[in-house]
Amino acid sequence: MGNSPTFVLASASTARRRLLQYVGIQPFVCPSNFDESQIQLENPAELVETLALRKAETVAPHFQSALVMGCDSVLAINGEIHGKPANQEEARQRWLIMRGNYGELFTGHVFVDNTQKRNLVKHEVTKVYFATLSEAEIDAYVATEEPLKCAGAFALEGKGSVFVEKIEGCYSNVVGLSLPLLRIMLTEIGYSVTDFWN
Repeated sequence: MGNSPTFVLASASTARRRLLQYVGIQPFVCPSNFDESQIQLENPAELVETLALRKAETVAPHFQSALVMGCDSVLAINGEIHGKPANQEEARQRWLIMRGNYGELFTGHVFVDNTQKRNLVKHEVTKVYFATLSEAEIDAYVATEEPLKCAGAFALEGKGSVFVEKIEGCYSNVVGLSLPLLRIMLTEIGYSVTDFWN
């Protein structure tokens, strides 16, 4: 498709931007600044899909012919939903629950296609198993402030990777967006990932 729309990423996440760049997509980045506290849902899949949709819908009106992608991630541990920790103490408490445990990382993926006037909403879930950390390791990791920037209080592409023993499912989903799902969704709305290579 020679006249592919502009690919807009409605997210400030550098990890998501990098993942898209890895696969040849140079997105136009436009963070939504959507107030996530407006959405209170108990089901993690529903929550990430709704938040991703709201982010994309907030940005979409600013672009006439664009394909706007919204994403949102949360970690569910023992059935409880966790987003980004608010501060170091919250990150520390989270890691006390996470160590020696596993969580399910949910990422909502949404495309708002302004040229076709249609939306596509999906999510991906990946199981993440955490090492049994000592309190000293937790304190040292929290002190780096890396956990404060991530849903689930860890970065798989950063220092936090040494505390992840294994994952079941899509790796890139844990980093920020599922590349296999990206390809599937683009195909479903009539594009190919190669349409966005430049």
